[in-house]
Amino acid sequence: MQFDLPFEQPLRELARRITELQQQPAPHRQKQLEHLMTELAAATQRLYSNLSPWQTVQVARHKLRPYTRDYIQHICEEFYELRGDRLQSNDQAILAGLANLDETTVMLIGHQKGRSPQEKQACNLGMPHPAGYRKAYRLMRLAEKFRFPLVCLIDTPGAFPGLEDEANGQAGAIAANLALMSALCIPILAVVIGEGGSGGALAISLADRILMLEHSIYTVAAPEAAASILWRDNAFAPDAAEAMKIRARDLLALHLIDDIVPEPLGGAHQDHAAAARHLKAALLKHLAELRAVPIDTLVKQRYAKYRLIRPITTP
Repeated sequence: MQFDLPFEQPLRELARRITELQQQPAPHRQKQLEHLMTELAAATQRLYSNLSPWQTVQVARHKLRPYTRDYIQHICEEFYELRGDRLQSNDQAILAGLANLDETTVMLIGHQKGRSPQEKQACNLGMPHPAGYRKAYRLMRLAEKFRFPLVCLIDTPGAFPGLEDEANGQAGAIAANLALMSALCIPILAVVIGEGGSGGALAISLADRILMLEHSIYTVAAPEAAASILWRDNAFAPDAAEAMKIRARDLLALHLIDDIVPEPLGGAHQDHAAAARHLKAALLKHLAELRAVPIDTLVKQRYAKYRLIRPITTP
């Protein structure tokens, strides 16, 4: 296991001792090695079962955390990528296409951050341009036409805030998606797999059910941005993260999400395959439940779901 986050120092020390012991002659190490590995698993469980909001932010942003393409490779028997918005370009920050999940065809739309430096640049670090959201809009309409359920995987710091994007209708593209998703006559399931940031996340997460991976975040603004606004200093980002209730368990308690998808011990970045198994099980469970509801009832319930959301008030 890899422990490279600042708060993982105690785990890093245990892992180092295990590595040193593994290099010693076998007869002298087995019992102690088993003891240390048990101790490491228990310590990891204790730490990750009670992460602070800021620690959760760091896990959600981990450079090795699985992205949309990784999950597609693990959970989809087939995937046929669909590209372009038919107006401007193909935004690689939005990865989308037809996917097969255990013989169920879905339209899958997700943010893609990119792994290599070249891919990160091509994907703009997962921050879509207007063309990305227009592509998502086009494919949502296509999904409705052929009665395919819609699955959205959320992982973005936010929509790209560049001047050119604003001039090209960034806000309008996001608003159009929200209006469309509110009335789409197909089941919609959204899952926050990493960062769910601002309107960039909301643009493909207005859904019948919203799930979150255990160590993901879902927030109106990045903690650093909120700290800059409230305290004029992004050093207060941990305080902002605490105040905004951005963890999965906080949002479930507030009834803003519908379920939490467990992650492997130490976070999804430790075991992509195990994380994908948990995600696939959750997708199949919730899709089966949504498909059992008459579509006119589902759309009415979706409308009521968002009408009931109220601002958080503090005493």
